[in-house]
Amino acid sequence: MAQFYSAKRRVTTRQIITVTVTDLDAFGQGVARHNGKALFIPGLLPQESAEVVITEDKKQYARAQVKRRLNESPERVAPRCPHFGVCGGCQQQHASVALQQRSKRAALARLMKNDVAEVIAGEPWGYRRRARLSLHYPPKTQQLQMGFRQSASSDIVDVTRCPVLAPQLEALLPDLRACLETLQGKRHLGHVELVQAGSGTLMILRHTAPLSAHDREKLERFSHSQNLALYLAPASEILASVSGQTPWYESNGLRLNFSPRDFIQVNEGVNQQMVARALAWLDVQPDDRVLDLFCGMGNFTLPLATLAASVVGVEGVPALVEKGRENARQNALQNVTFFHANLEEDVTQQPWAKNGFDKVLLDPARAGAAGVMQHLVKLQPDRIVYVSCNPATLARDSDELLRAGYQIQRLAMLDMFPHTGHLESMVLFERK
Repeated sequence: MAQFYSAKRRVTTRQIITVTVTDLDAFGQGVARHNGKALFIPGLLPQESAEVVITEDKKQYARAQVKRRLNESPERVAPRCPHFGVCGGCQQQHASVALQQRSKRAALARLMKNDVAEVIAGEPWGYRRRARLSLHYPPKTQQLQMGFRQSASSDIVDVTRCPVLAPQLEALLPDLRACLETLQGKRHLGHVELVQAGSGTLMILRHTAPLSAHDREKLERFSHSQNLALYLAPASEILASVSGQTPWYESNGLRLNFSPRDFIQVNEGVNQQMVARALAWLDVQPDDRVLDLFCGMGNFTLPLATLAASVVGVEGVPALVEKGRENARQNALQNVTFFHANLEEDVTQQPWAKNGFDKVLLDPARAGAAGVMQHLVKLQPDRIVYVSCNPATLARDSDELLRAGYQIQRLAMLDMFPHTGHLESMVLFERK
């Protein structure tokens, strides 16, 4: 006779504890202490107490979830977005802008072991000039979803408003949704990108199956009615212009053309201040030779060329190098040259480096510039400005400069993405 064994399910009761938050981390999580270690609690602010339940308990830290908040911080504000708390785009709309900036400033100071001299900030709302909205057409509901991903999920939050978007882009959302819902091929739409450039609004529509002539005509009519440049992307590597002029934006008074897929800084107001501050920190003189590493299409390179004797821009993406050259010609700047190079290799061996440089600027991606730092110090520039979108790699790369005898003279927090956990910064190093 067969016997079957059924193990009893072990039930664990999650204990509710009461804690008081003393700090806010750079990602907008409240920080309390419990059992001698940091306890991270999303949704709580400094000075707030709450009954919480621990959801993750590690050796060095723990995480908890709020069951009941017992009081309210004076710096708690009402989120402007109806989707806050569900949408994964923003994490800090419940905190005052002043508190957000203080917490990021403190986090940067801890990582860099240096005082943060200033916060470079712009408007905290309506600042985002670029966004990608996911599109999905579930057969069950037969209603097009358009929005951003939920926090820690692939599900889409159907967005009706987004107050961090540039006003022109937010205003476009209802009409854009109405247009896409009428397309015959709406089940084959992947995402839509919106960009607010100096030249006007751009729309890039990714579709995974060919669009009918009816749909293409409807989209083109929509682009004309909304006065936007339309691009279609039938594949990730293909971009077809349907209507509108070549997009451009301004950097320090210069006009830079770009492709819709090229990287541009999302926050125009902070970008303008950041470029101006970099020029001032470098103290560029008329006889200076300046090197701009990870230069892209010339966001810093071209403004530097208006002040220096000569500027060299170096970039690892060939298409951006050509775009930089085109932008230099368009702005009649003849003292700037762009080169394609692998920045993991020794840049000092390149022909364009043989005469050395007085000043250097670098603006790497999130991975930082570990491969270039040991070679950069061989050039012995007087001043270096490092613009960073990742404080961890900035701290790592800074150690190389400090060991080589450079000193941090200025450190600024860039509030490039208010209401989010992104922490950007820029540092001025000077040689002793």
